[in-house]
Amino acid sequence: MARRFVVEADGGSRGNPGPAGYGAVVLDPETGETLAEAAEYIGAATNNVAEYKGLIAGLRAARALDPEAEIKVRMDSKLVIEQMSGRWKVKHPGMRPLAAEARGIFPPAQLSYEWIPRERNKHADRLANEAMDAGKRGEQWRPTAVEALETPAVPAEAAAPAVAPPGWAAPADLGAPATFVLLRHGETALTPEKRFSGTGGSDPELSPVGRRQAELVAAALAARGTIQAVVSSPLRRCVGTAEAVAARLGLDVHIEEGLRETDFGAWEGLTFAEVRERHPDDLQAWLASSKAAPTGGGESFAAVARRVAVTRDQLVARYAGRTVLLVTHVTPIKTLVRLALGAPPEALFRMEISAASLSALAYYADGNASLRLLNDTTHLR
Repeated sequence: MARRFVVEADGGSRGNPGPAGYGAVVLDPETGETLAEAAEYIGAATNNVAEYKGLIAGLRAARALDPEAEIKVRMDSKLVIEQMSGRWKVKHPGMRPLAAEARGIFPPAQLSYEWIPRERNKHADRLANEAMDAGKRGEQWRPTAVEALETPAVPAEAAAPAVAPPGWAAPADLGAPATFVLLRHGETALTPEKRFSGTGGSDPELSPVGRRQAELVAAALAARGTIQAVVSSPLRRCVGTAEAVAARLGLDVHIEEGLRETDFGAWEGLTFAEVRERHPDDLQAWLASSKAAPTGGGESFAAVARRVAVTRDQLVARYAGRTVLLVTHVTPIKTLVRLALGAPPEALFRMEISAASLSALAYYADGNASLRLLNDTTHLR
């Protein structure tokens, strides 16, 4: 199977024509990791020339990684996307050589093009501006934060825009955020034994201890009085926890499939030690890569991240400016926190999310996210 890359590119001109530069990034579509970056100051040029130059640089960077790869190009330039897709003619004589050069890098069958709004093209836009800034100083662009091919970048679906972080901008500028209060379900019989318990297992109910935890967290949230809606994973341990809270708050429980736990395949119901004994190679691969799935057709962390990111975006839009309780599981909570912080996939193994613990994330209208709370269990003491 051919590898797949996403190429995001942009170009800009401060004057149009004026001092210009481009930026391009090659991403892994499953994990959002940065595989290569390119940027250059190109002197006086128009926006469109800079955008085409960015496209060419991005395609060349992808070809250097794998000339057989399937490429999805994403740009916020309607002109470039429509012309390269063949829907618009390249009428400007200065654009024709650039379009021809771009078309010659990969066979057409390996390419597809997608227009995206500017706010989703922040990575390439940042690189283009870094290149123009470097040119203004009489310097060549160099990576400032990550080295290409080495350090994972913020996943594309969660990239933070280059704006003032929450707390630095005036509230009137950002508006009220969508706030997710993240509640891990209470204990089941499997929880204290630290057994894998995901979507593909027995779907256990809350234990007596778990039901008591649910009542305690319900009382704590009722005392705070900030929750305006309750959304739950469909699994019974979450629904039971959510119903205890919702009953105390006088709210309904809304089920969201995207909040379900990872499917751990053949590892369901096993301890870590048992998995290590029975499936050592698969376990090692799983610990080493977010793309590796558990034995028996389970779900990789990369797949979970895609699912959770889509669910996050839908819920942020649905509950803009409101505070909503999400009752879910360890992996979705860790994934939401990781994406908000722009942390690499291995960060999942560096967080503790206890049963019936509370965490909180705020999502602002400009795309920024802010971690407010992590693994609070004071209500259980």
